[in-house]
Amino acid sequence: MRLSKNKIFFIIFISLITFSLFCVFTTSVSFAQNSFTAEAYSTTAKSAIVIDKNTGKVLFEKNADEKLPIASTTKILTAITVIENIDDLFKTVSVPDCAIGVEGSSIYLEKGERLKVIDLLYGLMLQSGNDCAVALACLTSGSVENFARLMNIVAINAGATNSHFCNPHGLHEKNHYSTARDMSLISAYAMRNETFRKIVSTTNYVDCPYADRGYNRIIKNKNKILTTLDGGNGIKTGYTKVAGRCLVSSAQRKNVEIICVVLSCGPMFEESCDLINKAFAELGVNDE
Repeated sequence: MRLSKNKIFFIIFISLITFSLFCVFTTSVSFAQNSFTAEAYSTTAKSAIVIDKNTGKVLFEKNADEKLPIASTTKILTAITVIENIDDLFKTVSVPDCAIGVEGSSIYLEKGERLKVIDLLYGLMLQSGNDCAVALACLTSGSVENFARLMNIVAINAGATNSHFCNPHGLHEKNHYSTARDMSLISAYAMRNETFRKIVSTTNYVDCPYADRGYNRIIKNKNKILTTLDGGNGIKTGYTKVAGRCLVSSAQRKNVEIICVVLSCGPMFEESCDLINKAFAELGVNDE
């Protein structure tokens, strides 16, 4: 059956209208999705990134490749380096003299103390003990310098290629730096280790004894993410005058785990919670 010219014209006209409406609809959906991402995420941090730990997908970034001081978030790398290189974390060791009286945050190790390696790891990650950092470095590699070389190897293994570490605690040194992106990669790498996950998700650790005292230290986690964010399970705070307030945080809901890094961010807890909540919302994960 032959179609008249009028019918052919009508069919072509309807097809063009349908195609145009389809293009407008798909463009609108794409724009809406992009607008959601652009408008939803916001932070005053100098540098930031939010990733899906399981897939590696970057959900938000801001100056994520800028090299910056990272303060005590350095200890994420310190901890996983120790965990991977000391066979028995429950062996009792003597605290090296070089770890006594290290400046900054501390669990106040005493000369001649004998503790388990795991005790020092909790002191490192919960109370951010710089003395624990030096003790662990020397116990693992014999010196801070040797340990820093090992840290850089582990960082590269984690995919961090834009960083350089000079010490295990994050006290300021000119050539000690990382980026938000690299810290997210190091953190994702560390969070795949069950021992590391257990340590950084602990709010209080009470099994670390004092030398020559009849009671144990109470080591409290400085990371408010654990108690203020649904599903919060890590990771590490940091602060120096040069670096400002830094936070690497994480949370898990259902089978999705988000890692957020903010560097030089005044309201680091509040903004990290906001970024993580919006990441879960974008991925369609509620907070039930």
